[in-house]
Amino acid sequence: MAYYFIGFMKSFVDPLLQFESQLNIIESSFKMVFAIPSLEKVREMGTSEDDKEDLENLYQSILNMFEETLLILVSKDFYKLQILKDMIIWMNEDTSYLQERVMMIISSVLSFASKKVKRYASIDAPCLGVLAAELSLLCFHNDPLITHQASLGMCYLLWIAKCQNGKNDLPSPLIDTKNLSLIILFVEFLLMDLQQDKTKITQYVGQTLKPSLLTDFVWSLLMRLSSSNCVTAFEASTMLKMTLEYHAHKVTMVSKIVDAIYKQLCEHSSHVMRHTLLRVITLLIRSSPKKVIFQLMDYPIPADNTLLLMWQAAGSESRMAPHVLKTILLILKGKPGEMQDSLMERRRFSLDTTNMMPVAASQALCTLLPISSYKRAVAEFFPQLLMALMLQLFYSSDLRLMIKDRLYARDALRVLLNCSGLQKVDMALKKKNCWNQFSQVLSHHHRVYLVAKTLSDYNFPQFPETLHYLYKLSVEGPRRSEDSVIIVIFFTELLNNFFKDPFPEEFLVLFRNWVNDPNPAVSKLSLQKIASMAPVENVRSLLISILDAFFSKDKTVIIWALLTLRKLLGKLNKVTYSSLSTRIASSYYPLMDHSNGGIRSMAIYHFGELLKDMSPYPWILNDMVTGGLVPLILFLEDTEIRVAKACKYTLKICASELNWSTSYLLKDKHHNFELVVLNICNNLLISHESYITNLISDTLGFLRSSRIYLRRASVILIGYLTKLGSHLLLREEIEVMLDVLRDEDPVIRELAEITYRDFKEMSLKLTSSNFKQIFRRLFSLIYLKKLKPLYNWFSDTRWEHMLVIMLKSRVSPERKKKKSRVSQSLTRHIVVAHILV
Repeated sequence: MAYYFIGFMKSFVDPLLQFESQLNIIESSFKMVFAIPSLEKVREMGTSEDDKEDLENLYQSILNMFEETLLILVSKDFYKLQILKDMIIWMNEDTSYLQERVMMIISSVLSFASKKVKRYASIDAPCLGVLAAELSLLCFHNDPLITHQASLGMCYLLWIAKCQNGKNDLPSPLIDTKNLSLIILFVEFLLMDLQQDKTKITQYVGQTLKPSLLTDFVWSLLMRLSSSNCVTAFEASTMLKMTLEYHAHKVTMVSKIVDAIYKQLCEHSSHVMRHTLLRVITLLIRSSPKKVIFQLMDYPIPADNTLLLMWQAAGSESRMAPHVLKTILLILKGKPGEMQDSLMERRRFSLDTTNMMPVAASQALCTLLPISSYKRAVAEFFPQLLMALMLQLFYSSDLRLMIKDRLYARDALRVLLNCSGLQKVDMALKKKNCWNQFSQVLSHHHRVYLVAKTLSDYNFPQFPETLHYLYKLSVEGPRRSEDSVIIVIFFTELLNNFFKDPFPEEFLVLFRNWVNDPNPAVSKLSLQKIASMAPVENVRSLLISILDAFFSKDKTVIIWALLTLRKLLGKLNKVTYSSLSTRIASSYYPLMDHSNGGIRSMAIYHFGELLKDMSPYPWILNDMVTGGLVPLILFLEDTEIRVAKACKYTLKICASELNWSTSYLLKDKHHNFELVVLNICNNLLISHESYITNLISDTLGFLRSSRIYLRRASVILIGYLTKLGSHLLLREEIEVMLDVLRDEDPVIRELAEITYRDFKEMSLKLTSSNFKQIFRRLFSLIYLKKLKPLYNWFSDTRWEHMLVIMLKSRVSPERKKKKSRVSQSLTRHIVVAHILV
């Protein structure tokens, strides 16, 4: 048989297939060899002494041949030591085998391997952990011969593992031994030590086996807990607990072990086994809290009774409470129901790609926080737990993730308050019906405010730590924009109750930064707070942030920025105000053309107030007026009455400050737009001629507007400005403007034709000669001629809309077709003029 194996090993086959074939042959040989009767019974079969001797020799030859076969296999490859592990399993399956002889062979093979191991730089023996577990259990067999051989085998196995790791930390009596009998001395010393106390086995195993092998050792003992042999299960339990007591930090695959424990607990396990499994959870939590907690979070919610028992076991180790809470806080950063980006990035073991761990973490806190040993840890992490649960409430209520009508984040928050000595706060919120309303999506921000307000009202002792943590969150910035809203609400309410205005500079900086937060809700909250506290100092930096908020895409943010700015301007000293006035004015200009009528009117009104405030500084006022003059004129034609009123209000201020004779034209409810434009242009010719080219450029930009009334007004204004500043323009500039005067609206085309004719006349008089151009400009300075009406345009957009309705109701379709566009326009003008008179 030995020669058969040697020949088989030399054949060229796949190593895995080779090992499987060898294992099958060894198994069949094992069952035949060790199923033979004992030597005494074999000897009794002989009739004479010679027969008995021959039978004994045959008996020994068979056993020796089997042993030699194993030695040959192991000498070629230490991986084949796995056969020994299988032999123990076969031996335990049927006690009719010659167990003592089996153990002698296993011990002999391990002795042989221990002598050869020093010859190799490295060996591949992944079965040592499992084999050590099987041998350690046999060390407590009721047969002393088996116990002795198992202990001897353990000694040889530990020597192999020590050599495999390259360790030299031998027991102290052997340190000075340098002769060839080192192995024998080691084994004798270790054998004596192991037989004295079985806890020594776990100590040596934990110290000697590398983490992967120790994990196999622990896993094997865990599986043997369910053994039908009560003695084996008890010994496995004892060995398992002792190993983890001292060497749990070396165990890997913790999640797999925890999952196996959960499955075993779900089965009908005995009380002793249940106690051992829960104790294993407690021991594992010492060294790998994060792995254990993450695995416990990966089961379906709500947690069943088995999982709750495991939570209690995890919480029974008071020293690990801070680490457990830190891990749970890490999980609570997630958003329940959020889809994971990729399977490779997930740390979960389930196939579900949605993250429900935060909900499980909230339920776990309901179990862990009331544990008395967690009292100190809860006090340490109160602010973090408070805000994490507030955010989870926001996520859960938003997604309606209530499992069986339970909102675990809410329940955990109530438990936190009660465990932290804030029972009165809990009762007050209950009276306000706050807890019941958290299951509703609407008004969640108000409920966050209620919690913060109630905590403040009761002067909760954790205020300093909570404020410090909120400040830290605010400085570092949350991970999600929606988190900012909850943080700002909570932070602001705490500050309102514990600080009087003005706020300390450190907090004021936060509100300044929040003004331009990507989340519009945060921006509005910050602007509201700044407007309410109206700080006197350091207003300049706040103003700059508020001006930047004018570019927000959210209209309510812009409105609040406008209101807050006006309130802060009243607190500025005159020097600072004047130095910022130009920038403030330039921020108003784009808002005058905003798509929202409310923002347009507010920006125009506030621009007028700014002009009033800058009346003592005429050198600043001129530039500010001309910068916003074009939109102020054009939006007199706005279809929204509030915008037109704002333009009249601000133009009156301009006329008053610049001594223009325009105000009387704006007093009438229905002003004549062309006369207003004509009058302003004549005033510009006298006092602000140098600004005319800039005004022309600003007006050209409105010719592309999507609003018809702006394009009509722009055509009229561009006509007057060009005629007024014709001596300032070149022929090429006039020709460019001719290309612009094209529009789809028939009325605009009629107005553009008049402007076009004037442009043509001007272009004929113009020249590209620099000398002639300079001469013409000098002449215009000597001789100023006021403009006269060009268009005879009567326009009030509100009356115009009424007129269109009247015409549509009175004119038949046939008559509409016969009328030309020009006659329709003239009719409209006449009727409007009649109404205005």
